[in-house]
Amino acid sequence: MDIAFIGGGVMAEALIGGIINGGIASGGEVFVGEPISNRRSYLENTYGLRASSNNSEVINKAELIILAVKPQIISGVMADIKDIIQGNQTILSIVAGTNSRSLREGLDHDLVIRVMPNTPAQIGKGMSVWTASEDVSDEIKEITGAILNTLGEEIYVSDETYIDMSTALSASGPAYVFLFIEALIDAGTYLGMNREMTRQLVLQTVMGSAELVKESGRHPAELKDMVTSPGGTTIEAIRALESAGFRSAIFDGVIQAFQKSKALGG
Repeated sequence: MDIAFIGGGVMAEALIGGIINGGIASGGEVFVGEPISNRRSYLENTYGLRASSNNSEVINKAELIILAVKPQIISGVMADIKDIIQGNQTILSIVAGTNSRSLREGLDHDLVIRVMPNTPAQIGKGMSVWTASEDVSDEIKEITGAILNTLGEEIYVSDETYIDMSTALSASGPAYVFLFIEALIDAGTYLGMNREMTRQLVLQTVMGSAELVKESGRHPAELKDMVTSPGGTTIEAIRALESAGFRSAIFDGVIQAFQKSKALGG
């Protein structure tokens, strides 16, 4: 099937790679609208696709049109393509903060899919949450699921409110994890350990801990208790973290991100 992208940035490239490597479409069936000439050349040479600075050329014959642009320019993009979208074409958006209602109204088009991916999709370890308007065919939904599975894991939701919630958790979540990792590395450096050794210890600890939660199926609290000996070093660290509001800070951050996502969506 022919698939068109409006925007050829990092997340678009992750999707392109998944689509082609997953056999969902060949390079010759993928088209990209991208204003930067160097980026167009890179994508063409790397994936064997066709790229253009003209969006109307890109979406002309595509069955699925993927909007992968910055939120700040989505209004202009919708105005640019609104009158050339055909009735049987489906629009898939990964634009943060733009809800399905805004897409339908901005494009005057009812076949709309909204996806909220996250940055680990770049290495096939992503988490995507998505929904589709009731007019989208089962075939396109299946293709969408297949595309998102090439990026990691995916969850379909019928209630779009869950996408705003997932924005605060899985979409913004990598930034929280990166901040935690950075803090742990800095703490180890402060103690006197060289930074490269600290980085290796922290990264393996974080990855191993996440895998243990996933593979064991146990509640994180149970696993935490297994590490926490009475009167030991771990409980002393936990006491200090709780005194500093560690858990409540995470709560507040996620809630603030959720509220911001709803505000951006109108």
